[in-house]
Amino acid sequence: MAIPPYPFNCLKEEKHEDPTLKRRSSSASLFFPIEEGDNPHKELILSLPKETRWQPYVLRLYEGFWWWEGIIPGIIGIQQRFKARPNDVFIISFPKSGTTWLKALTFSTMNRHKYSFTNHPLLRLSPHDCIRFLELIYCQGEESYAESLTSPRLLCCHTPYSCLPDSMTTSECRIVYICRDPKDVLVSAWYMDKNYIPDAPLSFNQAFEVFCDGRSGAGPIWDHVLQYWNESLRRPDKILFLNYEEMISEPHQNLRKLAEFIRCPFSEEEEKTGVIEQIIELCSFNKLKELDVNKKGEGFSNIENELFFRKGVVGDWKNNMTLEMAERLDEITREKLHGSGLTFSSR
Repeated sequence: MAIPPYPFNCLKEEKHEDPTLKRRSSSASLFFPIEEGDNPHKELILSLPKETRWQPYVLRLYEGFWWWEGIIPGIIGIQQRFKARPNDVFIISFPKSGTTWLKALTFSTMNRHKYSFTNHPLLRLSPHDCIRFLELIYCQGEESYAESLTSPRLLCCHTPYSCLPDSMTTSECRIVYICRDPKDVLVSAWYMDKNYIPDAPLSFNQAFEVFCDGRSGAGPIWDHVLQYWNESLRRPDKILFLNYEEMISEPHQNLRKLAEFIRCPFSEEEEKTGVIEQIIELCSFNKLKELDVNKKGEGFSNIENELFFRKGVVGDWKNNMTLEMAERLDEITREKLHGSGLTFSSR
């Protein structure tokens, strides 16, 4: 059964405050070892293969992917209890692939008739407060939050396609996936962890080796990306596959594509009056980075919001890895993606 476009009345500007939109923080990190907390899945998690080289974290191999120990209960919770609705929209990515930016673009596009650009939630809230991670919702026992959201819901996760619950893969909900050059993903991940825990002993060379082995958080990156790429080819009506580099170079075209996919296409009048430009400006890296909430605020797992806004550029790997390292990672990527039709331009 086809799902109709969002009804017009859900796009009228609201005069009241949305209670689901508020600044959030958690009192403890979910990225540290599972031994430090009580969890019904502890025995299972501690029995899984372990990776300790991405210090100071402990990662475990769960259903083919390496995860921070404290995140696995959230994934299990999603698999066992989350029920997708037909009109749901999910932002999904491998970590550090442009998730924050895509959250902002999707939230502002879907809610463009609900909030004015001068008094927008993104001016006072992190994109991660506006669209929350499912893994963290289930880790923190806040399942009622997801249920309380009115349709169409906007949610996010880093969970691989093969680990999603049936309700997400078989229903008419839609998935927007974003990928990024693995070299820039690695650099962004390393800097974030380095700034999150300044005295962590992880050198870039060590992070490079772990990443190349496919054992960084949510890795291997190639398997993660390929699962969504292949499914997007099979079901383009289900999954919109976006490329970070292409979104940077052609934001207008990609925003139109996004709006059409999430059933909120721009009208001719909106095109003429510059609504697309307003959304791109509102969600621009520099605009978001300079907001007080993203310079001083703190979000999930005590991660400061500013850590999500370092550079946001294409090709920063050139400032951090040798040509030999880049060639090695590119070769691994070519081998892993061979025959898929998916490529990354090395800029």
